[in-house]
Amino acid sequence: MAEIRLRNTNERITGEENVKAFLESQEVLYEHWNPDVMPAHLKEQFILTDENKQEILTAYEHEIKDLASRRGYQTWDIVALSEATPNLDAILKKFEDVHTHTEDEVRAIVAGRGIFIIKGTPEVGYFDVELEAGDVISVPEHKPHFFTLMDNRQIVAVRLFIETEGWIAHSFADPEFIKT
Repeated sequence: MAEIRLRNTNERITGEENVKAFLESQEVLYEHWNPDVMPAHLKEQFILTDENKQEILTAYEHEIKDLASRRGYQTWDIVALSEATPNLDAILKKFEDVHTHTEDEVRAIVAGRGIFIIKGTPEVGYFDVELEAGDVISVPEHKPHFFTLMDNRQIVAVRLFIETEGWIAHSFADPEFIKT
């Protein structure tokens, strides 16, 4: 289940309803999908073949199509990252700069853990959303954020896009952001 850490105060927000209410107040969509839909033999797999990826997309087809129809997403894929990913540190470095997009950034975590760092309202400042299997988040377009892995450095996520070529990151230099 997702947890939130407010960077300014180190306060933690837990519990699905509390997390959902907080994120809604920050204009971020949060849902929870049943993690048991993930095929059992893939739950601890972080190196995936194209066939494995298709199996995951098929397993979550109902949830993906429901979210896509409600939010206008046109295409989706699977991203899998782990220590076995070639150039993982270079990939993460690209993700770990505050940026925005011209469309939502959506992740449905199906295995492993990840974290979004998002710029909230002025009174909230930056906050971390720690995600695990079953957590679905949509950071709205133009909202400063970045995504990275948790300490275990492994994740499998469904990504959904409005533009069929995917999103492009636009760097967002922010003197208020301090990496912690």
